[in-house]
Amino acid sequence: MRLGPVLRVLGALLYGFVGYYLGVALAGTYELTTWTAPTIWGSMFAGALLGYLLAPWILIAPARAARNSLRSVPMEDLIAGTTGLCLGLLIAALLAYPLSRLPSPFGPILPFVAVILFGYLGATIMVLRKEDFMGLIRSRPAPPAAAPPLAEQPTLLLDTSVIIDGRIADVADTGFLLGHLAVPRFVLNELQYIADSSETLRRNRGRRGLEMLDRLQQNPDVHIEFIDIDPQDAQQVDDKLISLARDLGGAIITNDYNLNRVARLQGVKVLNINELANAVKSVFLPGEGMPIKIIQVGKEIGQGVGYLEDGTMVVVENGRQFLNQEVIVQVTKVLQTNAGRLVFAVPETEAEQR
Repeated sequence: MRLGPVLRVLGALLYGFVGYYLGVALAGTYELTTWTAPTIWGSMFAGALLGYLLAPWILIAPARAARNSLRSVPMEDLIAGTTGLCLGLLIAALLAYPLSRLPSPFGPILPFVAVILFGYLGATIMVLRKEDFMGLIRSRPAPPAAAPPLAEQPTLLLDTSVIIDGRIADVADTGFLLGHLAVPRFVLNELQYIADSSETLRRNRGRRGLEMLDRLQQNPDVHIEFIDIDPQDAQQVDDKLISLARDLGGAIITNDYNLNRVARLQGVKVLNINELANAVKSVFLPGEGMPIKIIQVGKEIGQGVGYLEDGTMVVVENGRQFLNQEVIVQVTKVLQTNAGRLVFAVPETEAEQR
């Protein structure tokens, strides 16, 4: 709904009333006579016209500014401020009668002063202590047994990198994510910023991330929500994500190595997709045989390199002679590195000779 016409009408009504009483003051009477009617009606219509014309400056501009400001205010601040204002006004209402019984000039003035003072103090104090206030709300008694299981599941916050990566959607399809997914609004804004980038690669990555979110929303077995909480004690997206996870008692799902380390140093639980991928890769013990296609030469003399279906690199000693061929190899050792699992092997014919 467009508020412009409505606010113009309100401005016309407001200034029309002002013009009416101004006309009455000029005429010196409320009675409409041949002499007073032009003054009263003329002042009223002039005020209404002035209010209609000035509405963009006296009503529409402040209303838009207030609306834009409210959009950037976190929901926690709005709830805490409104609650504090109501409590302050309640205290002012309780004090209004005894204050009004004071002798003049205090009796007529102090009740109004109390409304302003306690309303301001209530809203300010509650916003400053919003963390304690929201903590009291979150620490409410546990829901009854009839509550849905979702209420007891942990909150899993998704960061930008894991959304763009896309594997989280495949993991969610398997049903291994025991919790409800949450995407903070500041992460969604960053994703939208990437999708609107002028660089083709960044734009494609951002659009892929939005497609992954849509895929998660379409999955009936996955519960995903977008939350508007924006921590004010941090500026960077990663810092806000850590602060939010700490406040909600949830975990962060990511494949960002730096975010992984920083979050764990601050006591926040992290679920790393890369670590999950490494953990579910096929396990090979020394002495086992397997077929592998040598697709490139290795760093050392005579080495050949191939890859398993899950991306695990297999370095084959003396495998260069089998370049672009599939050969049966025997595992000699397996190393776990920061980049993943690395398998060393030798051709089976050489293994038998040893």
